[in-house]
Amino acid sequence: MTLATEEARRFIQLADDDAAAFHGLLKLPEVKFRLACFHAQQAIEKLLKAVLIFHGIEYQRTHDLHTLTTLLLKHGITPPCSPEELTRFNPFAVIFRYDDTDIPLIRDTVVEGMVDSCATGRARWRNE
Repeated sequence: MTLATEEARRFIQLADDDAAAFHGLLKLPEVKFRLACFHAQQAIEKLLKAVLIFHGIEYQRTHDLHTLTTLLLKHGITPPCSPEELTRFNPFAVIFRYDDTDIPLIRDTVVEGMVDSCATGRARWRNE
């Protein structure tokens, strides 16, 4: 196993942990939606970075999902969601972590679909 493969697998495990946290928090009525969405954003970010690492594509340190998906597209790798769709998650990475207001930018079912499609797209990405 190469170092890149090992690092990509580590990122995938971290992404799986965040996806599990998202799904668990989403079921708890006392937990604000923005907190669950933080973990959704983190899961997607880590999966995108895992794919970049696996393919040997260098990226700058960023939480911007639009930047990461655009980089994948530039290298001929199709993400499961468009850069424009994933941009909707960007505020959850930083802005809403320090804000106590839930702002409904996106519905919970849409978030679940995006997290799940990223998770199921892992194997396909490896083969592109």
